[in-house]
Amino acid sequence: MSATDVFAPAKINLTLHVTGQRDDGYHLLDSLVVFAPVGDRLRLTPDGALSLQVDGPEAAGVPSDGSNLVLRAARMAGQESGQITLTKQLPASAGIGGGSSDAAAVLRALGRDVPPEQIAQLGADVPMCMKPRPQRVQGIGEQLSVAAIPSLPALLVNPRVSVPTPSVFKALRDKTNPPMPETLPKFADRSDCIDWLATQRNDLQVPAMMLTPAVGVVLEALHTLPGTRLARMSGSGATCFALFDDTEAMRFAEISLRAAHPDWWIASGLLGDQVQKSAPSMATQEA
Repeated sequence: MSATDVFAPAKINLTLHVTGQRDDGYHLLDSLVVFAPVGDRLRLTPDGALSLQVDGPEAAGVPSDGSNLVLRAARMAGQESGQITLTKQLPASAGIGGGSSDAAAVLRALGRDVPPEQIAQLGADVPMCMKPRPQRVQGIGEQLSVAAIPSLPALLVNPRVSVPTPSVFKALRDKTNPPMPETLPKFADRSDCIDWLATQRNDLQVPAMMLTPAVGVVLEALHTLPGTRLARMSGSGATCFALFDDTEAMRFAEISLRAAHPDWWIASGLLGDQVQKSAPSMATQEA
């Protein structure tokens, strides 16, 4: 029986500037987004009624009913049959777009022509996850432009707490902050890129730390690791990242952090373009 496998990479907000709020409540953003080589995996098999099965180390609490974005995306694409198995490797509600990336992966696997405005109805993060490459994201997530970002060695860390996104935005006192420069700089190398990223912000980091002190604990731990060039929260949290000049420093820091915090979710890899890795592939499994 043929099946389709597809990878759903984690989305990382290297920057997240909140630049305004519309009358309808939606926040305006200016964010630099990249994707990680770690993520969830999905397998689509053609037989039977449309259903979703969730497994994997991070499956606890993830719904398998119609509330899951995976099934909503499949139905949006006109899929009425087949079993989808979602293997969760990413923690849920973690600020790294796991559910949105899963939905985008299903749409890639099905290969249906779904209009972008319809895809956006699944959530503001889903359109940017359709082609998981470095992007500048503006507006409410509908303005996407390719960004030239070198690959960045990174540690991703979640203290296994969730931060409710609406609460973080509500706690943000100033909703009108400066955007990134109109034209992003051309980076000579990854060190140059990290230096520039350090001059930018995640405007949700402070309110997230106020609501969830564990975010601050993670950031402090990342700042103290040898070789850390920049530590910041991704999205609305609670996942944070640390950037390094090279993979050797990254791996050494990962070993140290795992020993000190075995209860945390920790992953590592080169942040950047995951388009090739996330392309659907055919697999054969026994009936």
